[in-house]
Amino acid sequence: MKRSNRYDEVKKAAQEGGPFELDRAVELVKAGATAKFDETIEVAFRLGVDVKRSDQQLRGTIVLPHGTGRSVKILVLAQGEKISEAEEAGADFVGGEDMVAKIQGGWLDFDTAIATPDMMKFVGRLGKILGPRGLMPNPKTGTVTMDIAKAVSEAKAGKVEYRTDKTGNVHVGIGKASFEAEQLKGNMESLTREILRAKPAAAKGTYIKNVTMSSTMGPGVDLEVAALIDAVKQ
Repeated sequence: MKRSNRYDEVKKAAQEGGPFELDRAVELVKAGATAKFDETIEVAFRLGVDVKRSDQQLRGTIVLPHGTGRSVKILVLAQGEKISEAEEAGADFVGGEDMVAKIQGGWLDFDTAIATPDMMKFVGRLGKILGPRGLMPNPKTGTVTMDIAKAVSEAKAGKVEYRTDKTGNVHVGIGKASFEAEQLKGNMESLTREILRAKPAAAKGTYIKNVTMSSTMGPGVDLEVAALIDAVKQ
């Protein structure tokens, strides 16, 4: 694949000059987003945790202050009065057992699934379908709840999930290349605070080992971890 001269320049600068403080990292990542579509800006944290131990795994959610730039399709699985609550809150799809059957039939045209606790006896049947896709409602991420209006509102506002993968990395999209630099910085700082807050008590040694920011098609840019931590603690 032929890369643009701008991409090559950014890649060279990233490789030769890093790691960078947040301002410069955002500048380079935006400069490296040269595709014809609005690229997603993603951050990868390499953490000093032992994910083989359940008490060192991270999983949670955060509402990014400037959103994600994505238009999210929300499915609510509920019964009774919660159906109308979901519709009034702006859910894109709402239903009960009928929706469970529809998903079992292969329908997956949604980005986030929210369920009331009384629906989980039916939603449990969807584990093998939704689980591998990261779509299974879960109390830990606030997607199994009786407060449907709040859950839908947060999902629409830019709520994202973070979790450690098998190698102890956390990958999160923090916006789009079209975002202003200050918006990306604000989202990045909020996410970093949340990762620090979620540090497992059992984790030993260096917690955040490396942080890399990149666009969908752009080169990775390493951040100066100590400077990032100092900035979000101020």
